[in-house]
Amino acid sequence: MARTSTGSYPIGFRQGWSAWQKDVPTLTSWAKGNEFEVVDVGALEADKLKSIVAAGLKLGTVDLKSWGDLVSPDAGKRKDCAALNAAYIKTAVDAGAKVFFTLVMPTEPGRPRKENFSFAVDGYGQLLTAIRSTGAKIAIEGWPGPSPHFATLACTTADYRAILKDLPDNAAVNFDPSHLIRVGIDPVRFLAEFAPRVAHVHGKDTEIFSEAVQEHGTLQDPTFAGGHGFGGSYWRYTIPGQGEARWTKLFSILKDAKYAGAVSIELEDERFNGSDDGEKRGLIAGRQYLATV
Repeated sequence: MARTSTGSYPIGFRQGWSAWQKDVPTLTSWAKGNEFEVVDVGALEADKLKSIVAAGLKLGTVDLKSWGDLVSPDAGKRKDCAALNAAYIKTAVDAGAKVFFTLVMPTEPGRPRKENFSFAVDGYGQLLTAIRSTGAKIAIEGWPGPSPHFATLACTTADYRAILKDLPDNAAVNFDPSHLIRVGIDPVRFLAEFAPRVAHVHGKDTEIFSEAVQEHGTLQDPTFAGGHGFGGSYWRYTIPGQGEARWTKLFSILKDAKYAGAVSIELEDERFNGSDDGEKRGLIAGRQYLATV
């Protein structure tokens, strides 16, 4: 099975939305046959999680269920969502899951960020307290969310610092340098601060087009020029190695922090997505690159 050169981290990938990836037997068979050791999956039921482990693969992350209501203004919805996910996590842990993926996305993105932040601390706080005995961690990813609000919390250095301070210590970071690069945050400096709290890593990168920045800036959409798939006017998400991330340095920081998890490719790349063959080529290319760094 393929591993990174620095840190010897198992290489896997995040389950996508195409038909062949939604079919768990097909997904596991292809992963095993192409040197992947880990898969990240959606909120699958326990029998499907067990089948992945039985096939000889490790579970990287498993998605929470309906996580939006954890950041609802309605206290009752926050409580119910926390209870729903606590029950799910307990069954998933028994099936072999250890780390659960989420985005701290408010149900009402137009509200002030401070208000939504307080809802998130309450909702996630209830869930994290309820699952403490399981040993599970909840790994928060920093995708900023859709326009026009970009309302996702915990996607900047300051907000990650704040939410990790206010939540129980089984809250963790799903480190994805692509989102940091996109918004102008140095992923090396970020990781130097947060490496001890990282529970999972996404192998995804971002390419920045400096000429497009010069032409159009970073705030407005271009009046006439087009954008990029899985990107915008001046940036695009890529497989590892085709963007700005300094992977060897990042893995060195993780190694020094005694990170013991995996690196899972999240395939969002206009050069590969769109066909089964393209997705498979993209995942293999990402795996091959990560094995060299």
